[in-house]
Amino acid sequence: MKSKSFLTSAAVVLCGVSSGSQVFAAEPNQLEDSVVTATRTAQTAEQSLSAITVFDRADIEQSQVNSVPELLRKVPGVSLANNGGPGKSTSLFMRGTESDHVLVMIDGVKIGSVSSGGAALQDLPLELIERIEVVRGPRSSLYGSEAIGGVIQIFTRKGRSGGAKPFFSAGYGTHDSYTGSAGVSGGDDKAWYSLGVSSSDTDGINVKSANVSGYESDDDGYRNLSGSLSAGYRFDNGLELDGNVLKAKSHNDYDSVNRSRTSGFNANADGESNVYGGRARFSPFDIWQVTLQVGRSEDKSDAYTDGSFNSRFDSRRDTASWQNDLSIAEGQTLTLGTDYQRDEISGSTDYDSDSRDNNGYFIQYLGDVGRHDWQLALRRDDNEQFGDHQTGNIAYGFALTDWLRSTVSYGTAFKAPTFNELYFPDYGNPNLDAETSQSLEIGLTGQHAWGHWSINAFRNEIDDLIAYDSSIQGPSNVDKARINGVELVVASQLLGFDWNANYTLMDPENQSSGANDGNELARRAKQLFNLDVDRRIGRFSIGGTVHAEGQRYDDLANTKELSGFATVDLRGEYRLTEEWRLQSRVANLLGADYETAEGYNQPGQAVYFSVRYQAL
Repeated sequence: MKSKSFLTSAAVVLCGVSSGSQVFAAEPNQLEDSVVTATRTAQTAEQSLSAITVFDRADIEQSQVNSVPELLRKVPGVSLANNGGPGKSTSLFMRGTESDHVLVMIDGVKIGSVSSGGAALQDLPLELIERIEVVRGPRSSLYGSEAIGGVIQIFTRKGRSGGAKPFFSAGYGTHDSYTGSAGVSGGDDKAWYSLGVSSSDTDGINVKSANVSGYESDDDGYRNLSGSLSAGYRFDNGLELDGNVLKAKSHNDYDSVNRSRTSGFNANADGESNVYGGRARFSPFDIWQVTLQVGRSEDKSDAYTDGSFNSRFDSRRDTASWQNDLSIAEGQTLTLGTDYQRDEISGSTDYDSDSRDNNGYFIQYLGDVGRHDWQLALRRDDNEQFGDHQTGNIAYGFALTDWLRSTVSYGTAFKAPTFNELYFPDYGNPNLDAETSQSLEIGLTGQHAWGHWSINAFRNEIDDLIAYDSSIQGPSNVDKARINGVELVVASQLLGFDWNANYTLMDPENQSSGANDGNELARRAKQLFNLDVDRRIGRFSIGGTVHAEGQRYDDLANTKELSGFATVDLRGEYRLTEEWRLQSRVANLLGADYETAEGYNQPGQAVYFSVRYQAL
């Protein structure tokens, strides 16, 4: 009852702010930023027909969060399931879809485990990230498999003209948590570069609750060491070449799922995520731009029990794309391209099949005439295991007035099963079909002198949803799902403060023909609320965040209920100079006790301090 009361109050606060207050971002003009993920071409966020959230470097530093998942939970319609605090396995659910229904890219390169299907978001170094774009809604028509719920694209730090500009940060906090980063970026009119390293180390918390199998009475620590390098050059003839490398290594302590609580043994895993990318861009003619891109992402994990080697999973994804953007008339862009993808898995587990290829072909037409703009996209994927899949997207926007615009869109998507779902010994089901979806969305956006707001209502129907089937003790296409939802977003400057708020209400329903028909999909909160308030007073900045999620279930049968919760964070900053800053944050100020996955604890109240330097 306490959680429901809070969310009701939060909705009232949101409505109150919307009457006098700009979209989710720290800066009032964020809608003018250029985005590329929604259309694979550059356009302003204001022009986009998609629901988009953008975090730039200033937003990241102002929030003072410690990880990528912490930042992403501010996005409308996003909830997380975390297995025990910093660095632990984290699943992200966008608009009620599955955790592997979100495509994640780094600098245009698809990442994620070929075996499990998820991206290790908890291991990505936040200090080496320049920008994150989140597109909510299906995007298979541009990217192929996985983009049923949306796309997250992460851009690492890039160099700019103006000479070498070093950066540095160091921090300390609760649970003996240490963080640090250093790097330099720069360039001139033709060349640019960026080099950075980042590290974190924490004793962590006790991952499991005492009544859960495998419980150990100890803290489960986490360490991470990451580095990134990017460079590019622009030739006199207009040809641009650039490349990037991101490497992240982690060490995780955790509790076993197989031992009794009195066993007292050690379990840990060493992980490694690597991303390599290269791109060439040139224009044979003024109206024609060609982009060639290649990439490789690697996800590796070695697990140990009692100090002895237990298992190894090495997955690799190689990608290549050829994209052609043609400006056929003013405000009219035609995009044609092809993608190639090869997934491979190896390690200590034998799979009946350990690789597969996918070839994709796509076309898109963007138009803008007067008060009307539209997006049409079609794609055909030829998957080595699952044959042909055709997906599409159509979106239309109409400016009702100079400050009010309506949008409507319809899209289809598909998701190929993971290697674990197909072939993992004594679990996989090689007879699985690919998941498919159909989504409809209607939106309304307003921009005013005081700020801006948006409301988006969506309906997503997923067929052949892959879920665990107890009758075969493995995954099966036994379920269908229907997800209805509405997102409200508002941002403004009111009473000297920057206000950013969003509220999501969803109904993620299982529509299978079995005993779970009508149940809620597991681990999806039906209500989500975020409020960020910040103000700068001279050299000081103060701010706070309220994050709340409603009740959810941890299983398909809806027998294991997880209570709703709300957390409050406070933050402050003092600018010694324009280049040096001191920051502090109190996370979970009220010490909320909650779980996002049954049996796994979440951190209580914590305090963090940091110092930052960024050359101007």
